[in-house]
Amino acid sequence: MNSLHWGDESLAIELAWDDASAVGVRSIRSGGAHVAVTDVVPLVEILTVGAGHEPASDRLDHTQIGRSLRYVAHVDESDATRALLRVTQRDAVRGIEATITLESPNGSGCIRAEVEVVNVGRSTAVLRSVTSWSSGFGDLAGGHVEASVDATEPVDSAGPADRSGFESWSLVSGTGEWLGENRWSRRGMREAGIAAIREDLTGHDRRSSLGAVSYGTWSTGGALPVAGIESTEIGAAWLWQIEHNGGWRWEIGENRTGGVFSLSGPTDRDHSFTLALAPGERFTTVPVTVAFASTFTAALENLTGYRRGARLPHLDNERLSVVFNDYMNTLNGDPTTERLLPLVDAAAEVGAEIFCIDAGWYDDSGSWWGSVGEWQPSTVRFPAGLDEVIEHIRSRGMTPGLWLEPEVVGVRSPLVDRLPDEAFLQRFGERVEEHDRYHLDLRHPAVIAHLDAVVDRLVDDFGIGFFKFDYNVNPGAGTDLDADSPGHGLLLHNRAHLAWLDAVLERHPELIIENCSSGAMRMDFAMLSRLQMQSTSDQQDFRLYPPIAAAAPLSMLPEQAASWAYPQPEMTEEEVAFCLVTGLLGRYYLSGYLNRMTPAQRALVREAVAAAKQLRGAISRSTPFWPTGLPNGDGAVSLGLADGQTLYASVWNRGGSEPIRLELPRLRGHDVIVDTVFPRELAEWTTKWNGEEGILTVRAVDAETSARTFRITPSTA
Repeated sequence: MNSLHWGDESLAIELAWDDASAVGVRSIRSGGAHVAVTDVVPLVEILTVGAGHEPASDRLDHTQIGRSLRYVAHVDESDATRALLRVTQRDAVRGIEATITLESPNGSGCIRAEVEVVNVGRSTAVLRSVTSWSSGFGDLAGGHVEASVDATEPVDSAGPADRSGFESWSLVSGTGEWLGENRWSRRGMREAGIAAIREDLTGHDRRSSLGAVSYGTWSTGGALPVAGIESTEIGAAWLWQIEHNGGWRWEIGENRTGGVFSLSGPTDRDHSFTLALAPGERFTTVPVTVAFASTFTAALENLTGYRRGARLPHLDNERLSVVFNDYMNTLNGDPTTERLLPLVDAAAEVGAEIFCIDAGWYDDSGSWWGSVGEWQPSTVRFPAGLDEVIEHIRSRGMTPGLWLEPEVVGVRSPLVDRLPDEAFLQRFGERVEEHDRYHLDLRHPAVIAHLDAVVDRLVDDFGIGFFKFDYNVNPGAGTDLDADSPGHGLLLHNRAHLAWLDAVLERHPELIIENCSSGAMRMDFAMLSRLQMQSTSDQQDFRLYPPIAAAAPLSMLPEQAASWAYPQPEMTEEEVAFCLVTGLLGRYYLSGYLNRMTPAQRALVREAVAAAKQLRGAISRSTPFWPTGLPNGDGAVSLGLADGQTLYASVWNRGGSEPIRLELPRLRGHDVIVDTVFPRELAEWTTKWNGEEGILTVRAVDAETSARTFRITPSTA
């Protein structure tokens, strides 16, 4: 058996192969975590029309080509900043060559992977799926017991012990939907749906898997592309993210010798993706990143650090300007000069630094949904011109912003007849329509020219420094125009969309862009690596928002998570504070009729904005944790951020009367100082610290709905 050791002190893997097997991960080490993989599975799996699975299944792995790949060469290009490895394999019979590129920024504890497939044969190969990563879970290094059962032994009706360690692993995964984003759970493998079926008696691995997939261009509109597995028994955890703004699939399978997880972009099964590779042609998969550590929280710390290092550099990444947006529970897409000016004044008074005019600013008809696309200011809504409002925003010391939904054209827009049919996503020669919108195809030069002209005009003519890029429809499988399949056409469009965003920010490097897609229907890292902030939800009930806000840092950086703080004048002071706490440990994002509030209410808002500005340095360095566990939608909710030894915790009490226990193991054995960051002027919650257990117990005030943000630091006394 040949082996190759690669990585750095934060993360090191061993790859293994021989003349009869493909390259695979044999072990991985990070800090105190170390697992070995007894059954080394192919690191790259390729499914084609001419070469399927063995045995027959619907999994990403177990492909005939994956098992037939053989080592050709590798190149190690590691330097002082990163470890970089390229491993090339070839299936000589089918003429398929695959090179996987592994990149690990030094000290990150993460590996980014993508695969390039080349047809080196003499006939066309039709791809159906290609993984970017596949490996076994692993077991205790040196402590693994072969998971096999002698078929000649009497069969225990209860089944054998799980010698592979598979049942020691739990799945940590999330789902989302409009208004119900970021719903995470932790389940044992059997509870998650991989039942014990005694496949060991057949001599074959099981055919099924547990997986998650996206649909169309809403990459996070259902299941999430971030997930992980953890074994507290072994002391190890894997965490991954698929970095794509379109079709993806991750899955977990159980073999007779243990668990396997595989990560992929679009597939034939899930996304109508096929691609005919002629001899000499190439295909590159979507990138994925894998983190490994001793616990899920530690793996997330590694992934959080990787995300910070991998995102596009921007002045606002640490500045974190406070944004006021007029939409949520306020103007709701019906702005006018008369309505906006008082809001501009109120936003400036409380300390907002950006004022964004949301949907409707371009519409003269009073029905803005189906008229999008031309992006010319309304003359009905702004009798003296949009300039009047923009100049008032600027005169109050704020950066002006506008809402755009650039990728679509409303069915009533004049642009419908100006652009050629080829400028839209199509199926069978007909434009794809969804909810009174046609979807632009960003591969077409006329589309790019139009969108560039819109952005440049608004920046140059109005001095716009902030855009909220929304995205409210999903075109489905994709387009069959100039593509081998709808899924292939969509992949090309997805990549063209990212290239357009890169070009916009290259021309306007100080422009701040919010990634919004009906809340958070597209909060993948392909988008988040480029854009400065992410709307976490369109949820309008402030009582339902905390679980969404608290779980957001699993998918994004804390400083990108823009959770609405939309207090209203009819709320009690405790309810106002509850709303304001919701956005405090993230990118502060205000709305609400601040101009109609009492002086006391507006003072609370001003205090919250001041607290957000004081926190943003720590937030941009922090790693997330959950003092009351991952939020499940019930009872009290909490989010913690760790900035070194200083901890911050937002706690939302939603009607419970029992004390709330915050687990803070980082500070176990220390005396601590607990300060209320916000609100400081309302009644204090009582706190009690148990240093031996690392538990901070807090008791809320006597109000059905209340929230506080705390700072907890070790005492130097």
